Amino acid sequence: MWLKSVKISPQLLLQHPVPSITLRLTLLYMLSAGIILMLATGFLFYAFVKTLEEGGGELLAENIQTLRALLRHYPENASVLKQHLHANDEPQVMKYYARILSTDGTPIAETPHAASFLPPSVFPEPVPASTIPETVSRHRTPDGKKYLLMAAMADTGKPNDQHVLIQAALDVSWERSMIYRYRTKAQLIFIVGILFSALAGIMVARRSLQPLEDITRTIRRIRATQLDERLSQSRWPRELLELATSFDEMLNRLEDSFTRLSQFSFDLAHELRTPINNLMGEAEVALSRLRTPEEYQEILASSLEEYRGLLHMIEGLLFLARADSADITIHYTRLDAGNEIRAVIDYYDAVIQEKNLRVKCTGAAELRADPVLLRRVIMNIFSNAIRYTPDGGTIDITIGQGKNSMVKITVQDTGIGINPDDIHKIFNRFYRSSSAKTIDAKGSGLGLSIVKSIMTLHHGSIDIQSTPGTGTTVTLLFPQIQ
Repeated sequence: MWLKSVKISPQLLLQHPVPSITLRLTLLYMLSAGIILMLATGFLFYAFVKTLEEGGGELLAENIQTLRALLRHYPENASVLKQHLHANDEPQVMKYYARILSTDGTPIAETPHAASFLPPSVFPEPVPASTIPETVSRHRTPDGKKYLLMAAMADTGKPNDQHVLIQAALDVSWERSMIYRYRTKAQLIFIVGILFSALAGIMVARRSLQPLEDITRTIRRIRATQLDERLSQSRWPRELLELATSFDEMLNRLEDSFTRLSQFSFDLAHELRTPINNLMGEAEVALSRLRTPEEYQEILASSLEEYRGLLHMIEGLLFLARADSADITIHYTRLDAGNEIRAVIDYYDAVIQEKNLRVKCTGAAELRADPVLLRRVIMNIFSNAIRYTPDGGTIDITIGQGKNSMVKITVQDTGIGINPDDIHKIFNRFYRSSSAKTIDAKGSGLGLSIVKSIMTLHHGSIDIQSTPGTGTTVTLLFPQIQ
């Protein structure tokens, strides 16, 4: 079978009543082949008919030239002319007729019986004796026979320069049957050519679409647990190479998204388990025996703190989900970076005084950002610096110009630093280094993920450089004001 059976849902056919690519390619191939065959057979048929006409005219002109030569050589011998004309009356495929008339219209010699169906009046005007005849006319007799007619004057070679009229005719009735046979063969060739082009079109289309079938089989093997499957880019034709490349890139993104989603689900379950276990433990302790109102109040206060931690975590997750789906509207405002940073420093003034930290903010610049989101970025970065900087440490904030006229904000502390093995993971959701967990066990691990999302929404960037035991430097870059 030329076509493979493909299982297609009837509902899919009703929704998408589009013919297959194989069928369309085959029809286009048949159409192009049919047009070419039609033009070719039409041209050959026209050339064949034209050749027959020209051949008949040349034959008549040749016979007229022969009669002219006979008249010049035998001007007084009419028997030679009659003998020549009577010879043409013998049965043959292309029957030739001729007549020689004097200037007054008296027949000198003619093919027998020609006058009964080819009177002199049906012939065209003769050409001069010095001219080789070329003009041919057609004549159809009442019985349906077709003739080519030609007329020419001829010099008799006599001293008084007498001229005679030569009329020649050629029976071309046989052309009809020959043209009919030629047309029948041409039509047969056309039909066979169309059928052959259909078969060839199916084979070529199926051969050309074989890579698509290979891609389809590969795609069908892909499952959520087999996202490592890839299309080999080395064996596809150039037209499908971009499709295979784009598909592999999509699989890379899907695999990365599934990996991150699985890790996110695991981390989320792990992070939620601790506060829920704490709440359950506190509830079980509270219910184990009767307690005083003060004890119940203390348990409720502890539970409330756990609830606040859960609420903070959920709000962070909701923000990240909205940022990932581009569902956050940025209200750009022209802001003074120095004023925004000093407002955050004032907010944490009590903690700064308690830890005896030295905080310094230098430089000035204006930037275009959402004031709420900018305040959230600065608070996350500054609160981390406060949290992980020992008592008596230093936090320096510098505002200036970065590359390409971008606004650069640098927060440098003398804290515990980040290990090189952890530096590339700190933007992952819920990730916290072991040293960070030691200092602050209640953190959610979402702060830097939120900061990176906000910087991405502002078309900016964040970079972190750190040395364990020395400190960390965070660099924020915001686009210049347009």
